[in-house]
Amino acid sequence: MDDWSIYLTPGQIERQLGLFCLGVGTQRNPPGQPPERALGCHAAVFLHQGRGHLLHGPERTLHAVEAPALLWLFPGVLHGYRPATQWRQSWVLFSGTATNALTHLGHLTPDRPVRRYADPRPIQRSFAKLLRVAQTSEVQATAALYDLIATAAQDEPGNELVAQLRAIACRPLSIPQYAEALGVTVDDLRAATRSASGTTPQEVILTTRMNQAKALLAESDLPVAVIAREVGYDDPAYFSRLFSARVGQAPRTFRRIGSISGPRSSF
Repeated sequence: MDDWSIYLTPGQIERQLGLFCLGVGTQRNPPGQPPERALGCHAAVFLHQGRGHLLHGPERTLHAVEAPALLWLFPGVLHGYRPATQWRQSWVLFSGTATNALTHLGHLTPDRPVRRYADPRPIQRSFAKLLRVAQTSEVQATAALYDLIATAAQDEPGNELVAQLRAIACRPLSIPQYAEALGVTVDDLRAATRSASGTTPQEVILTTRMNQAKALLAESDLPVAVIAREVGYDDPAYFSRLFSARVGQAPRTFRRIGSISGPRSSF
C-alpha cells in the first residue's frame, strides 16, 4: 500500500448534501509516538495492519488497537497514535450537519473510538469503495460515506435485540412485557436500543408500527380501523391522531396521495 492523499473543498451546493468528504488517503505510521492533536472535523481510520494504542480524549485514555480495526476521531477531541508496530491504514476526513443526527442515532460513537470486527470484510469493502469514488464524485462519496458509517455499526451489540423487538413491535404489549417476551430486563432493552439506534424502546416500537401501517395503507384495501388493530392499537381514533402527528398526513390522506399505489377503494 503506497502513501497517497487527496483533499477536497466542497462548495455550498455539495455542503447541502449534509455529509461530505474533506479528504481521503492511505499511509503508514512507524512505531513511536507522533504528536497529539485535535481535528477540526470527523475522521474514520481503518487499520489494515499493526497494533498499538490510541490515546483519546481529555483524560488521555489509552485504547488498545490491533488490526483490523476502525478508529473514530471527533472534532475538537484530543488524540494521538501509539503504534507498537508499523501501522498501515486508510483514512477519510468528513463533516456536515448529518454528523449530529448520526451521533444521536448511535452510528458515530465518541465513547467508543475503537471498533473491532469478527468479520472485517464488509467494512473493508465499504472503505475501499469510499477511497475510490471520493476522487471522482461528491454525490457518490456522500453515498459511500453513509454506507461506511452504516456498515461500521452492524456489529453493535444491541442490533440483534432491537431486530427482535421490531419483529414483535405490533403486539399490544407494555415495555416490561416486551422485555419479558425477549428474555431480557427492561434496563437491558433500553440499553440495547440506545446502543444500536440512539433512541428508546418506545421510539423503536412506534416507528415500526407506523412503517407497517403505511405498508398496509398502501398495499391493501383494509379499513383504517382494521389496520389500527393490526399494528397494535385498539382505538382507531387514537391511531389516526398518532399517525397524523407522526407522518404529517391522516391515514386516508396517506393512502390517497402519500403512496405509489394510491386508493384502491373508498370508504
